[in-house]
Amino acid sequence: MASSFTRLISGRNTAVLLASLGAGTMATGFLLSESGPLAAEGRTKLYPPSSDFPDLRKHNNCMATALTPAIYAKLRDRVTPNNWTLDQSIQTGVDNPGHPFIKTVGCVAGDEESYEVFAELLDPIIKDRHNGYDPRTMRHPTDLDASKINNAVFDENYVLSSRVRTGRSIRGLSLPPACSRAERREVERVVVTALAGLKGDLAGRYYSLGDMTDKEQQQLIDDHFLFDKPVSPLLTSAFMARDWPDSRGIWHNNDKTFLIWVNEEDHTRVISMEKGGNMKRVFERFCSGLKQVEHLIQERGWEFMWNERLGYILTCPSNLGTGLRAGVHVRLPKLSKDPRFSKILDNLRLQKRGTGGVDTAATGDTFDISNNDRLGKSEVELVQMLVDGVNHLIECEKKLERGQDIKVPAPVAQFRK
Repeated sequence: MASSFTRLISGRNTAVLLASLGAGTMATGFLLSESGPLAAEGRTKLYPPSSDFPDLRKHNNCMATALTPAIYAKLRDRVTPNNWTLDQSIQTGVDNPGHPFIKTVGCVAGDEESYEVFAELLDPIIKDRHNGYDPRTMRHPTDLDASKINNAVFDENYVLSSRVRTGRSIRGLSLPPACSRAERREVERVVVTALAGLKGDLAGRYYSLGDMTDKEQQQLIDDHFLFDKPVSPLLTSAFMARDWPDSRGIWHNNDKTFLIWVNEEDHTRVISMEKGGNMKRVFERFCSGLKQVEHLIQERGWEFMWNERLGYILTCPSNLGTGLRAGVHVRLPKLSKDPRFSKILDNLRLQKRGTGGVDTAATGDTFDISNNDRLGKSEVELVQMLVDGVNHLIECEKKLERGQDIKVPAPVAQFRK
């Protein structure tokens, strides 16, 4: 009978493996099973963590700041119940040292359990990204009562459109960076079945990216609803584009004011939007739609990922908590040229982007202005912060038009006292 070592080196795959490793490493064959393949655990432990630690010397993201050799050594060989690893989580931050417009997070979660299994890394990242929010000692508030919002109808001489979006994840299924084809298809089935129960002004239709007609595709492009296969290295390095377009799709109501993306960066992206400056109405629709979708999901035996420390769980740590981004496209031709513009935005806890999204610089005098925070404040608080901030920006613009001076406002408090 052939020995284990003889069987080890007899197969073509094993020969290729050993040839790639070099003859001097043939002793590692004892890590192989009787049938030949090298076990995942054995593969991981061929080299010490110090040999695997990524080169982050030129990196500028939250992960690179938080990850030390000691933390890496402690976490490298851990896996979540869905077999997601630390190296998979940080790959996007390793591959992408920085971003021209924002400081990125540099890691993603593969499942809900990632935030516990890799807490020694993710907790400092969360604290860094969310301005001191401590996920071990603080609790995140949730509030979807749109009646609490005030002064949320903007001057439409300045505000061109209004929008609120968030994400939701289905508990028990891996997140997009880690999900199998079967899990992704299950997310689509659960969500689309639930959305079929929406009635009234929220009633609508689902369009599968893989099955839509050319006419339907063109209409979605014309409506600026269609999302494409990810090309940003931030997303492709996070394994977001696998099997595209399998089980991806877009649902929108008949009025085209309530939209849900399925299996893009998160299980779902929920968006309420309309032209003009009526943020009050946009947020009312957002809250009503979210509550109805959650109820329909729960009726079918599922629930959203949520806990009291981190709020709603999403793929990127930057979106934890509310996952909410409330924004407007607003014209600010004079204020945008004022040297105090950036400081005003910082103090109001607002951020500006180009109107083409996160990967675009602002051009001309029209900006996408949105809340900077996600975690530690409720949905109502963040939308009111955006409303108050945009009203202040418009007032500054009007003063500059009249030749009057403006002042930089005092910084907005980050968390409730």
